[in-house]
Amino acid sequence: MKNSADVIIIGGGISGAAAAYYLACKGVRNIVLLEKEYIASGATGRCGAGIRQQWGTEMNCLIAKHSCEVFENLQEELDYPYDIEFKQGGYLLLAGTEKEMEQFRKNVTLQNSLGIESSLLSLEEARTVVPVLNTEGLFGAAYHHRDGHLNPFHTTMAYIQAARRLGVTVYTRTEVESIHVEHGRVQHVVTHQGNISAPVVLIAAGGWSQKLAATAGVDLPLFSERHEILVTEPIEKIIEPMVISFSLNFYCQQVPHGGIVMGMGDPQAPRDLRQTASWEFLEQVVTRVTGILPALAPVRVLRQWAGLYNLTPDRQPIYGPVDEVEGLYVAAGFSGHGFMFGPSTGLIMAEYICHEDLSLPVHALTPTRFAEGRLVIEPSVV
Repeated sequence: MKNSADVIIIGGGISGAAAAYYLACKGVRNIVLLEKEYIASGATGRCGAGIRQQWGTEMNCLIAKHSCEVFENLQEELDYPYDIEFKQGGYLLLAGTEKEMEQFRKNVTLQNSLGIESSLLSLEEARTVVPVLNTEGLFGAAYHHRDGHLNPFHTTMAYIQAARRLGVTVYTRTEVESIHVEHGRVQHVVTHQGNISAPVVLIAAGGWSQKLAATAGVDLPLFSERHEILVTEPIEKIIEPMVISFSLNFYCQQVPHGGIVMGMGDPQAPRDLRQTASWEFLEQVVTRVTGILPALAPVRVLRQWAGLYNLTPDRQPIYGPVDEVEGLYVAAGFSGHGFMFGPSTGLIMAEYICHEDLSLPVHALTPTRFAEGRLVIEPSVV
């Protein structure tokens, strides 16, 4: 194993993989990426992998828009030999309350002003997009045809393979135990296979980011929450877009092989690193989704699993350098939208590390915002 690097990236999910690639594209040569298990073994490989541009703040719209545009050409850009399975079937957002429908009206106005061609739909129009939709009790919908879904494993591996071709060294099954700091500067990371010295360390470790930052003497306001997902047996195509509702707390989509993937949040979910499945989730999500999509009632569930939402107090990510420790950077706390922000995250962190002007307006997402009382509130999260 190498004993030194110019940049160490901790985490082999979409954020770390994309950051490694964009750093290498900018000419940084001695990059080491460390992953404690296998590539995309954490939140990236356990997520619903939806990609949407329908957000309620200009910042998030622009982050998501940039990522979507990258995803549209990513397979060709990275010269990846397999299909990353980007299916742009759209997102159908359902309003469960009049207040939510009013928020959709504001969101669509904002999105359209930024070049995102979303639209408001009546319930009748929503049924033309998803004919099996039960609209009873709903107040309307919003829709954008360029939203979609990718295969998170292939997408992350595409970045990893491209980064390796540019000289990035990737170590899997290599857990970082701590980050060593002296005189306010990063010195090295400690792994179970030895130490690697570097002047720059990027923490992109999802649910383990807070623990790693603490070893460097940094207290990040992060916590992790278990979120569960299930997938059904493959069936004939009946749902084209992702169907989602923030107020009704669910999302559901049909992936390319025909299975139906669905999930929901649980306010009582354990706030630790537990990734176990529960019968309660199975019962709750099936009841919720079949009420909206009754045609799914006879479909058999194949399996369910859990992953971690790594959350911040304002449900927005932390991007950028840590003031307390020179050379320490963070990309964490994505609160459920880390995969869809992946390309933007990688580019932003590469620009931060290379001391370049940022391509996207994310200056508000620095780690200092919590102590300074500058929370960034996004109205459209699930």
